[in-house]
Amino acid sequence: MLGAWLLLWGGLALGCWGETAFLRRADDSTGRCTYSFTVASPVEAACSDGGGVPELRAELAALASRLSRLESRERGGGGSGPRGGEVGGARDLQQAAYSELLRAKSLLEEEKGRLEREKEELRRRLESSAREISRLRATRCPPGGEGPGRDTLRAPGKAPRWDPQPLTYQELQSERTEVPASRLLEETVLSRPGSEDSGCGELVWVGEPVVFGRADSIAGKYGVWMKDPEPVPPFTRETTWRVDAVGTEVRQLFQYEADDQLAQGYPAKVHILPQPLESTGAVVYRGGLFFQPRRSRAVARYDLRGETVTAEREIPGAGYHGQYPYSWGGYTDIDLAVDETGLWVIYSTEKARGAIVLSKLDPETLEIRRTWETNIRKRGVANSFVICGTLYTVSSYSAANATINFAYNTATGTSRALSIPFENRFRYLSMVDYNPAERQLFAWDSFNMVTYPIRLSRP
Repeated sequence: MLGAWLLLWGGLALGCWGETAFLRRADDSTGRCTYSFTVASPVEAACSDGGGVPELRAELAALASRLSRLESRERGGGGSGPRGGEVGGARDLQQAAYSELLRAKSLLEEEKGRLEREKEELRRRLESSAREISRLRATRCPPGGEGPGRDTLRAPGKAPRWDPQPLTYQELQSERTEVPASRLLEETVLSRPGSEDSGCGELVWVGEPVVFGRADSIAGKYGVWMKDPEPVPPFTRETTWRVDAVGTEVRQLFQYEADDQLAQGYPAKVHILPQPLESTGAVVYRGGLFFQPRRSRAVARYDLRGETVTAEREIPGAGYHGQYPYSWGGYTDIDLAVDETGLWVIYSTEKARGAIVLSKLDPETLEIRRTWETNIRKRGVANSFVICGTLYTVSSYSAANATINFAYNTATGTSRALSIPFENRFRYLSMVDYNPAERQLFAWDSFNMVTYPIRLSRP
């Protein structure tokens, strides 16, 4: 074998004298040792594509592909070997996806908060608009004129007062068909404040209610409003006072300088009382607010100029906080009233067994000057007021066609039954008071502040 190789070597060397030759020793693909003898072609400058070895080239391409995949896995890291690289890459993808989800969640929460704030703002605007619509509907415009503008709000003292003449005219017109004209004119002159003959008399007629304002919150379901028949400067007879009486800590006293302010719901000032008042029995008289402090049988005077309580006194034996209220409830055990003769307090005691007791008070010291005990059951009537020293009661707070059903005359100490029509237009009468300066009744009927024109007979 060796000899054959030597002969081949020598023959080639002799046949290719002057040409370069190479001998290479290496293992083949099966592991066998092979010798390769290479001689450059004397006639071909380069090998054609078809002269190669396709199998070797395919193996080399496959090997290069495997090496490329191994290098890419090594660059990925995160584990040992190809499988560890794949696991590490998957974890990286999961972490990136989770971070992206967190960012999306944060953006959604911010958007939700913004939408909630917009929703709340729209709700507030809607409520404000609803209140404004209710106020505008409740506001009566003067006949033949325009509603109040900006100048009226800036200078309420210069605004003309609304005189509801058309409503009065309608009432007179309906009455004219029922009574003689001579009697109508006579009683009209008698009931007009400031007329030559404006003395006291008995109540003979109550007209239809005239709405002057309306409360715009649940605190105004029932309340009290009033004017001072004997005001003290700087207040006038046009100054109006109002208390919304729903709640356990009722301390706000609203002050209005004119009727149009009351109708629009814009007070000139709000007084904060030093102690809460009870129910709807308060009155304003000679520059002071007279009221019953909460959960007490006392009566107090709050000075409107000094804004302090100047007097307070207990009413001996008086029921309070639901012991002897009017029929509608509301802790109306103690009710104050004003007439031509002064200040009164209406209440009941255990000794009187629930009957109405009427006492005359000193407006400065609140001492009781005199007391009358009636035979009218306090729980059996809806409300009461005093005119010219006579106590009058209302039969019902919710019946549309109620009546003034009893009268007690303090001059004679006697009572009698009446049947004077009285309209509860809004079916929840919580306060009735008489104003001797205006000769009309002030009342609170289910959020509405109303007045009733009245007529008195000649004495």
